[in-house]
Amino acid sequence: MRDQLIAKLQTKKATIGIVGLGYVGLPLALRFAEVGFRVLGLDIDRGKVAALKRGESYIGYIRSDRVAACRKHLEATADISRSAEADALILCVPTPLNKHREPDLSYIITTIESLVPYLRPGQIVSLESTSYPGTTDEELKPRIESRGLRVGHDVFLVFSPEREDPANAHYNIQTIPKVCGGITAACLEVGQTLYGQVVDKVIPVSSTRVAEMTKLLENIHRAVNIGLVNEMKIVADKMGIDIHEVIRAAATKPFGFVPYYPGPGLGGHCLPIDPFYLTWKAHEYGVHTRFIELAGEVNSTMPEWVVSKVVGALNQRRKPVRASRILILGIAYKKNVEDLRGSPAVEIMERLRGMGAQLDYADPHIPVLSGTANLGLKLQSVEVTAESLEKYDAVVLVTNHDAFDYDLIKRHAALVVDTRGVYLEPAPHIVKA
Repeated sequence: MRDQLIAKLQTKKATIGIVGLGYVGLPLALRFAEVGFRVLGLDIDRGKVAALKRGESYIGYIRSDRVAACRKHLEATADISRSAEADALILCVPTPLNKHREPDLSYIITTIESLVPYLRPGQIVSLESTSYPGTTDEELKPRIESRGLRVGHDVFLVFSPEREDPANAHYNIQTIPKVCGGITAACLEVGQTLYGQVVDKVIPVSSTRVAEMTKLLENIHRAVNIGLVNEMKIVADKMGIDIHEVIRAAATKPFGFVPYYPGPGLGGHCLPIDPFYLTWKAHEYGVHTRFIELAGEVNSTMPEWVVSKVVGALNQRRKPVRASRILILGIAYKKNVEDLRGSPAVEIMERLRGMGAQLDYADPHIPVLSGTANLGLKLQSVEVTAESLEKYDAVVLVTNHDAFDYDLIKRHAALVVDTRGVYLEPAPHIVKA
């Protein structure tokens, strides 16, 4: 089975099944299609399926003409039974936390259980969804083998964490090295062959647990360092020091320092969530992950810190927050994307609205904000012009999209609260947060 599957992958005669066509799955499906594989995209969201059939993209930074160019090789369906057609099944489904900050594996478990009836000898199953070490061998392997298939002989099972960075113009699926760990040596060999067709470099590791821990370490490293620099930001602010100037100066050291930048809080599906997968699993081993939890605590307080800076800046101008007109610039969790998941802008808006502020927002990537979180209202993005800026008592820069004209904002806004360090030169009406 192994040799036959490897040969099919090497000759591009294999069919690649991508399960979950979101921010991770769609770019991966397009990449396999672009190199000549037949790709079967599976998703329960019939809207996504319909869009792909029309050759249209539903992700802002992925052009529709790129999707249209792949229609010859890429077919989308909501029919899970067609997974039997695929020689490789790559699972790209969400792994959120529940309200107690515990891992929610329901998407992974539901997906693998829906696939099991259609699994057959000669397939490889790869999990890309971030999870705690042990997920692949504890949750996927037993369910696959319940069908009578032997992992490592009949079916091959690997974990290869996604490293997608939406809207990153410098790195993409091809150029980002791909970590891969297998349940057995044969599984790893097939996994390396699978990903070796679409990425420049595959990094093999000794087990799925090592691969799972690798992904967690990558994101925990970032979360902890961002937590550190967010804490430093507060200290520096109290001392009257611009933390962004400090970071720029420290970054000139050619060794031993990596710059991380403060912000209004963590957002997206990775950094606010992934560290707590390890925290939860570590408790099973009697380990208390203090660094991770402290960083999470610091980062989660950043929206509150931003609001306090807005309140303070308005007070200095003898304006109460209540009835003040405030414009939020950028509500996506990171610049140049339309992804609102976990965005700190939502909490900032909730807090300001709760204090009586009159809110508007501007985000070229999110034209309508409807029923998000506890806001319970429908807003439309306003156009940022000299005239519109002059109507607001404060402009809060939360997400630093490239589309914004920052010089225009500086010239016409009465007060700018800058949470991203966009403005390097101090000005009386610009407040760093």
